[in-house]
Amino acid sequence: MMFEILAIWGCMKELAVNCEDMTNASSTYLGIVAGAIIGLVVAWWIYNRQKKTSDKQDEGLRHVKELEESHDKTLESIQQLQSHQEKILNQILDLDKKIDSIIENKDR
Repeated sequence: MMFEILAIWGCMKELAVNCEDMTNASSTYLGIVAGAIIGLVVAWWIYNRQKKTSDKQDEGLRHVKELEESHDKTLESIQQLQSHQEKILNQILDLDKKIDSIIENKDR
């Protein structure tokens, strides 16, 4: 079937036995078809590589987002712990003041 399609473009010495030479038209058409096939293969290869790269980048971004969320949770926990420690420190300082006050009152 391919030979029949190519035969309508002219005589192709490479494909037909009783042909003297390939015509300019058939040579041009064959070049266009070969160029189109090569172009499609290269375009598909580039698309495939870019898709793989894009998928890896998306995976990396998703991982960064997960780390960011984890970092935010950790920071929130640290802030809560720090707030709790400040509250306890203030209570200790108040208690220390009360103890000092009691000791001063006893000494008098």
